[in-house]
Amino acid sequence: MTPGSAATARRRRRWGRPGIGLRLLAAQVIVLVAGAATTAVVAAVVGPPLFREHLHLAGVPTDSPEEIHAEEAYGYATVMSIGGALAVSAIAALAVSFYVSRRLQRSITEVASAATDVAQGNYEIRVSPPRLGDDFDALSTAFNQMASRLQAVESTRQRLFGDLAHEIRTPVAVLEAYIEALEDGVRTLTPQTAAMLRDQTRRLVRFSDDVAALAKAEESSVSMSYATIDVDRLARQCVAAAHKRYDSKGVALRVRLQTTLPPLWADEQRLSQVLGNLLDNALRHNPSGGSVELSCVRDGDRLRIAVADTGEGIAPEHLPRLFERFYRADAARDREHGGAGLGLAIAKALVEAHGGSISVASAGLGAGATFTVDLPVAQVRPDDIPVTGASART
Repeated sequence: MTPGSAATARRRRRWGRPGIGLRLLAAQVIVLVAGAATTAVVAAVVGPPLFREHLHLAGVPTDSPEEIHAEEAYGYATVMSIGGALAVSAIAALAVSFYVSRRLQRSITEVASAATDVAQGNYEIRVSPPRLGDDFDALSTAFNQMASRLQAVESTRQRLFGDLAHEIRTPVAVLEAYIEALEDGVRTLTPQTAAMLRDQTRRLVRFSDDVAALAKAEESSVSMSYATIDVDRLARQCVAAAHKRYDSKGVALRVRLQTTLPPLWADEQRLSQVLGNLLDNALRHNPSGGSVELSCVRDGDRLRIAVADTGEGIAPEHLPRLFERFYRADAARDREHGGAGLGLAIAKALVEAHGGSISVASAGLGAGATFTVDLPVAQVRPDDIPVTGASART
């Protein structure tokens, strides 16, 4: 839109339609006119006969000069009373309309200006409560919440693109340097060079898989395949799948399950992915000789699955942000381990898609960490529980 057309549009808005102040004043005038007309009609129809009847009761003769003079005085008094009341009411209506419309206009103008700033990308803008009632205060509160949420989304988006660029840049730069060295004859394609190229390529593939897994997890609420699952079997399967990796690093992996665990209404594959991510994360930050325990207990109508390790621990300032995408408590250390900072974000998205929550607790560096998944227990009949083990094959 050109400046001229924008000015024309503003003039149309200014002169084409009355503002809230004029509309409020018009409403007050309509009420006053209706009240004055009603009062005048009632005074003209009811007042004279009643006044005349009282004169006759007081002994004033009919059609006498006294009666005519008294009726004229009554008429003048009625007109002056209605006129004075109307004038005072009009002045009061004008004053009230001016005061209220100014406050409303100031509040609406502030919200409109703030909305324009938000539309232009300034998400730090906030509006003050107009104190014109709960409705207007709720409007300003909702606007501030919207701006705050948009600011958080924009901040996350910027950090996401920055992290994406950084994660891709490093392996691509290594690949480019090695390829140029091979082309220039500075290096030869030795087994060590091939291993380095393969490692960087795998890193890119792994990163691509993590990003795709996160996107799929965040839309999992519409792609879940729910069924009644046996938690005991699921937990033991996840532990068995991770045992080889734990044994190769020299980390003990134990499982502690409540005797009778209730069934869960969940997507077994996605829940296995959550437990797998938590077990991999615990292994990544556990030195040789450490231990990890997977436990499952029922607490009322909730099932708590905990993965506790004796590893590096987490500093308190990192705990609130640990489930954010690409967030690392120690970026350099995690890159050495090969993580992109997406595993916990994927786990959080999948757990929340099941109607549950995930949290982390740590006493600090060197004190280990405990990740706890809280899920609702399925309300199913005992014969709905899937049959597993030997009985399933008979």
